[in-house]
Amino acid sequence: MKHSNDPISKDMFEIEPATTLDNEIIAKPQLSFAKDAWLRVRKNKAAIVSAVLLLLVIIMAFVGPSLSHFDPYQQDVTKTNLPPRIPGIEKLGILDGSQKIGGVEQNVYEQNNIKEYYWFGTDSLGRDLFSRVWVGTRVSLYIALLAAVIDMLIGVMYGLVSGFRGGKVDNVMQRVLEVISGIPNLIVVILMLLILKPGIISITIAMVITGWVGMARVVRGQVLKLKNQEYILASRTLGAKNNRLLFRHLLPNLSGVIIINTMFTIPSAIFFEAFLSFIGIGLQAPQASLGTLIEDGYKTFQFLPHLMIIPSIVICIILITTNLIGDGLRDAFDPKMRD
Repeated sequence: MKHSNDPISKDMFEIEPATTLDNEIIAKPQLSFAKDAWLRVRKNKAAIVSAVLLLLVIIMAFVGPSLSHFDPYQQDVTKTNLPPRIPGIEKLGILDGSQKIGGVEQNVYEQNNIKEYYWFGTDSLGRDLFSRVWVGTRVSLYIALLAAVIDMLIGVMYGLVSGFRGGKVDNVMQRVLEVISGIPNLIVVILMLLILKPGIISITIAMVITGWVGMARVVRGQVLKLKNQEYILASRTLGAKNNRLLFRHLLPNLSGVIIINTMFTIPSAIFFEAFLSFIGIGLQAPQASLGTLIEDGYKTFQFLPHLMIIPSIVICIILITTNLIGDGLRDAFDPKMRD
């Protein structure tokens, strides 16, 4: 036993062997927030399958019309209301151009000596439904992209400023928001019809006026919760200006909420356009959208169901996949959903 008067040697300060520190080694590599979210999204099979299906629909919206040899707007009254006919598959007895007429199964193509193949059939004016479906899908995707851009530009910025400034500025901005949210989208579209013709422009203006309200409220609520966090106060103490606090600290921490709400905005915008076109105040003939195609097929659904079923399937795929992707992103970005 050493006494207090014993000399201190260098041996007493030797570092212990590294083998004794093995329990402090980080066995798992560090992950960024984005990579961690991606790993959790990848485990969600429904979200991955939905993303693949949505990607295929987007590709077909741009490539589909060129795969067909027919102009989506060209009319041919000699080839009206033809059923679907696909080469190769017709040998299986399905999609072979047959149709019940007077209770009797008949091949309409052979009766009218039509050599061409209309994969989705034709409408009442003899226009190729395959090319029109993908042209209409392109319009619906444009509406979805427009809604996402409006949410990102107007809704996010409005919510950031309102929540960050607070006080009188927040009160005034929220009163304006309440007035705008009290105006239904349908009323705005009808008012636009008094000034503009029915079409994409009137739908675009209606979405610009009222489409960003939900995103602004969500972002404002998150900013109110985050702006008093320790890292914001520390950055402010070190002299950070408001722009840096907004775009370098708050906005990155809001990215998950923004992405999730944007994904849920897309199906709502597509359904809004389809609803307007279905009731006749959206796109007008000869323009095609999924809503106008469903509205045209609705008139002859009992006799020619494919005219309504095919565009309905496409719009259902878009709506379901975007919702499933939104659910997957919500689970991935929510820290409470960690495995």
